[in-house]
Amino acid sequence: MGCLSTWTFLLLLLGITGTFSQGTWRSIMGTSSRPNPAVYHNEDNHEWTTWFNVDHPGGKGDYEKLNVIRFYYRARVCEVPRALDARTTEWIPARKTGERVHADPAEGFWCVNDEQPVGRNCSNYAVRFLCPKEIVSDVEEVIWGPWSDWSLCPAQCDRVAILHRSRSCKSSSKQCNGQTVEARSCQGPPCPRCELHCQMGKVNDECNGCMCQDHTVLGSVRSAGGLPAPGAAILRAGPRPKLFTVTDHNGHFQVPGICPDGNTTLMIKLKNHAPHQVTVPLSTERTSVLLLTLERAKKLYMLKNPENKARREGQTAAFCCKADGTPEPNQYEWFHNGTLLDRSQYQYDETLVLRNVSLDHIGEYYCRASNENGAIKSKPATLTVIGQKAPSCNPKPYSHLIRLPHDCIQNETSSFYYDVGRCPTSTCTGKLDNGIRCKDSVSYCCGISNMEEKEITCQGYQLPIMVVTQCGCKTCVDTKAIVRGRAIAADTGEPMRFGHIFMDGTRISRTGYKGTFSIQVPTNTERLVLTFVDNMQKFVNTTKVLPFNPRGGAVFYEIKLLRKKPAVIISSRETNKLDLGEVEGQDPIAEIEIPPNAFYKENGEVFMGNVKASVTFLDPRDVSTAAAAQSDLNFIGDEGDTLPLRTYGMFSVDFRDEEGGESLNAGEVKVRLDAAQVKMPEHLKTMKLWSLNPETGLWEEEGQFHAEKKQRGKREERTFLIGNMEIRERRLFNLDVPENRRCYVKVRAFRSERYMPSEQSEGVVMTLINMEPTPGFSTNPRAWGRFDSVITGPNGACLPAFCDEQKSDAYSAYIMANLGGEELEAVASSPKLNPNTIGVPQPYLNKLNYRRTDHDDPRIKKTAFSINVAKPRSNVAEEANGPVYPFDKLKECEEAPFTAAHFRFSRVEGDRYDYNTVPFNEDDPMSWTEDYLSWWPKPMEYRACYIKVKLNSAHELNIRSRNMGGTHPKTVGQLYGIRDTRSIRDMDQSTVSAVCLEFKCSGMLYDQDRVDRTLVKVMPQGSCKRDSVNSMLQEYLVNHLPLAVNNDTNEFTMLAPLDPLGHNYGIYTVTDQDPRTAKEIALGRCFDGTSDGTSRVMKSNEGVALTFTCGEKEVTRQSMFQQIQISLGQATSGSARPLRVNQRQRGGSTGPRSSSRRRSTRNSYTRAQTIG
Repeated sequence: MGCLSTWTFLLLLLGITGTFSQGTWRSIMGTSSRPNPAVYHNEDNHEWTTWFNVDHPGGKGDYEKLNVIRFYYRARVCEVPRALDARTTEWIPARKTGERVHADPAEGFWCVNDEQPVGRNCSNYAVRFLCPKEIVSDVEEVIWGPWSDWSLCPAQCDRVAILHRSRSCKSSSKQCNGQTVEARSCQGPPCPRCELHCQMGKVNDECNGCMCQDHTVLGSVRSAGGLPAPGAAILRAGPRPKLFTVTDHNGHFQVPGICPDGNTTLMIKLKNHAPHQVTVPLSTERTSVLLLTLERAKKLYMLKNPENKARREGQTAAFCCKADGTPEPNQYEWFHNGTLLDRSQYQYDETLVLRNVSLDHIGEYYCRASNENGAIKSKPATLTVIGQKAPSCNPKPYSHLIRLPHDCIQNETSSFYYDVGRCPTSTCTGKLDNGIRCKDSVSYCCGISNMEEKEITCQGYQLPIMVVTQCGCKTCVDTKAIVRGRAIAADTGEPMRFGHIFMDGTRISRTGYKGTFSIQVPTNTERLVLTFVDNMQKFVNTTKVLPFNPRGGAVFYEIKLLRKKPAVIISSRETNKLDLGEVEGQDPIAEIEIPPNAFYKENGEVFMGNVKASVTFLDPRDVSTAAAAQSDLNFIGDEGDTLPLRTYGMFSVDFRDEEGGESLNAGEVKVRLDAAQVKMPEHLKTMKLWSLNPETGLWEEEGQFHAEKKQRGKREERTFLIGNMEIRERRLFNLDVPENRRCYVKVRAFRSERYMPSEQSEGVVMTLINMEPTPGFSTNPRAWGRFDSVITGPNGACLPAFCDEQKSDAYSAYIMANLGGEELEAVASSPKLNPNTIGVPQPYLNKLNYRRTDHDDPRIKKTAFSINVAKPRSNVAEEANGPVYPFDKLKECEEAPFTAAHFRFSRVEGDRYDYNTVPFNEDDPMSWTEDYLSWWPKPMEYRACYIKVKLNSAHELNIRSRNMGGTHPKTVGQLYGIRDTRSIRDMDQSTVSAVCLEFKCSGMLYDQDRVDRTLVKVMPQGSCKRDSVNSMLQEYLVNHLPLAVNNDTNEFTMLAPLDPLGHNYGIYTVTDQDPRTAKEIALGRCFDGTSDGTSRVMKSNEGVALTFTCGEKEVTRQSMFQQIQISLGQATSGSARPLRVNQRQRGGSTGPRSSSRRRSTRNSYTRAQTIG
């Protein structure tokens, strides 16, 4: 991935808590020769106590002393414990933590912070004791305790030594008679015979290698990026590596006595680098020279997460996870509902097999992989277990309302809504084989088992409708997730033309002329990390983590790119300082200092010429920069959890040779952060330097900071945080601090302002920007600290945010929603705050201080709102039901019922109405149903068709397409669906308007047996007469029989063409894996009147299929859209709502959402009608 190695560095000023250090397990034995507590022997007359945890690792350390435990739990610990056992609260045995600890059954267990490596503290430990089962009576007896086991024989091979055993007196006041210690002799094992034979030289004393006294290995080690690697350890590789030497300040080493026999392997280890092995080549020379370049160590990264499973009692379930890194994981652990599972019982590694499952196995499972450098946890998977005869899915569908056409009001309910029922799409137990697999060979989901056709009486016709009557376990619909969007400059919107897109170091796509891209998410992708690289070098390389909908469908993103700053010429022989700060009138946040002779070429050679240096800084003091930030500001903690970071700024640096343009590395670079820019004093202690891994999208620690005071002028003294780094193969750096005060905010998106459960939108990108805290801090209220994006599902989205319980206004956040590049509208907060509309009751709403962006200025866009992220108090009932949830209640937030408090966005589409006889939610491809009357006959191959109609009229009119089966015996004469769309007046001709009207494409039905030519009837509202039909379209229809009868000049009827005709016919057809994408592209071409272009402005005279002339007199009766708005408003809320003004036709409209509403592809009504 050469182009990813562009010299671009990103500095994100953040901080982190301390990590566990590495050391050795050390136990201190009692003076009475007690057995080593690191070895535990349980006997029949002894048993372990419960676990005790009376201290935490704050202060000097963690002290689990026996006298303190007895003070609190005297009756639960015996007088003379036989042994003790210790573990962390994360179920890690003490001897595996790598920390220096102390243990004595007579005194307890303790870990001292000062004995750990610098900057690291002890873990939180719990202990238990081995005690006799006998109950000691109240009358004390003078008795001896049992003898301990004999100590291990310390004798070396072929030698004799003494071993011991001991016992203790159980009396606390009287002396026991007899010996406390016994001894006996023991014989050491026989000495092994060395079987090693050397082709040259002689065998060494350890019998693990050959020695050649007259041969020397000389070598040079360079770190990743080509810089010298001082302090690298040179070892003999093998089961017990032996240290030979370490490299000097130039990265050089010398090892005498190594034989050049082609069999001796050396291992080189350096901090933050992967271990490297090299074999000394066969040679007859007295000296061998090795030139080695190390690679950066890869942090553990989860490649495969366990999947949700549903089983019946007695069946088998397997969960699998897979982590990668250097070195590879050496241990996998599995947890059930947060409790470590016993490895000896389940015999697991990276696969956990649960046999003969029962109801006790229900819950969440996750794995933790670890190596010498850290750990990582997988995402949890849920196991559902049901009885042998219990139904796998609830057979009764739950209520799901859809909207009917304007002329189909239901008299008994005075409503336009009808309950068609719906089945959940959860995992269920199907017909599984006996194989043990990580992924089930066939996936089963709850879906529709039976549907019943009913007819609804409308004005002058009967409307067929399919109603769900029974749910059952069905094979899941195969879906594909798609991410599309465009990459543009953050400042001007200039597209990144023909840029490369990388995933896992491999180029997978590129942007188009307008910066657009479309990527199908590979199967089993858990985290989509893409890096956008500009070939023209205008923009900074940008790595983004893009959430996608695992249920399938397309998600749209607008990738904002930082433009590179113009390069300046600096001398490599001088000290150079480069400021980091972009806010006018304010001091820089930080600076980088490059000492003389610090630049290197990629081959490690020192560069002595002039350097072109380009520094691009992303300043978080300007909230508008949040969209251009890199990655998602997360890192992996020591226990494997994904944790958030808070930014103080990011920068990108590009160093090049002034003459040749070659990329340059730099060593010993200082980063000097102005402490005055850190508004929260506690962050000064936790600030660290990080770098971004472009393959995982996660930040990895690079170094720490120390405080340094500097005199400015005669009186002013300022404090700086100083950190050191190397600029090498990794180009993105940052400085961050972690925040542990975290919550989730519940948000939902809707297709109308009625905010009904059936009209929720999936696939909406919700974004939350955390602002800098204000109370008690001198801060810039426009500064941001973090951003997060989440995709809405069938139950909305839960956005992570920083929060505070003590001060409700300590943290604030902006929340916005985007669908297909269009910003959705938030609920108004002025002139009057309406809790019922916002979705949050009082008094919690006032505490959250909800404000839409136009609260104080109506000229501002209405597409975002701000809140105080006040953490709910556990003892306040009004705050226990959302919309803010504590961080440990994510599942409660995700599964919250619709009645629970939440915030809302809406996308109003008052100019179109869609009806499908077989309901289908285009947001959820899994809702597709096998039925001959399905509008989309084949999942994952969605074909959208539009016909362009021109109207000669002074008024905008509504046009309907009625779509019925035409030639297929199963569907002939039956209704597929109805589409109603309002025309758009021409910008230049006031008496002309046009409309792009959707119709059902002809083609194969779901059984793929034979085609159906859809019978399409186009009917304008009011008094209209058909003037003309596109000549090429008419010729096609005549030549492709049968020909539909067109005796009524007030409408047009055709058997829809099978071929994708194009703009010359006035027909626009697009096929895509996502229905919304197909409609968006086809509609854009129809507006433009071309077969390959796109437009958001209707061109009334281009690519027209039909022309109607309508009466000059305005229609006196209400339009269908007015009836829908007024009647439905009366039916649902008791008050009429005015019809929204159509904002599509005016290219120069000043409305904030005019550009995005000129054309709309989303189904505002029936797409909420998710089936199964």
